[in-house]
Amino acid sequence: MAKTGQTSDAKTDFTQRRCKPCEGGVEPFTAAQIKQILPALSGWEYLDGWLERTFKYADYYQTMAFVNMVAWLSHMENHHPDMEVGYNKVRIRYKTHAINGLSENDFICASKINKMLLL
Repeated sequence: MAKTGQTSDAKTDFTQRRCKPCEGGVEPFTAAQIKQILPALSGWEYLDGWLERTFKYADYYQTMAFVNMVAWLSHMENHHPDMEVGYNKVRIRYKTHAINGLSENDFICASKINKMLLL
């Protein structure tokens, strides 16, 4: 990835990548880059500077199982979302706080969540 946060191709399979530590020093993705990548992330939206998606479940048990799956993924990638958890829904929001915007890490984690839901 270029230092500007650009990817070489909007069809990059982010599920095959690993998050890299981000302590700043890189530019966040631009609106144009986000618009190009977002269609590959089914169900995710770019709202108010965040990459986000709400997931709905039949009951609390399924909701918490999903939350635990996201917690495990976050631990493995060392990149953590903001989550709002209710009885039967979870809102996940990603932003790379060190750069106050979206980075490749946000798209990697969102892609991996989508992939895990298909397994």
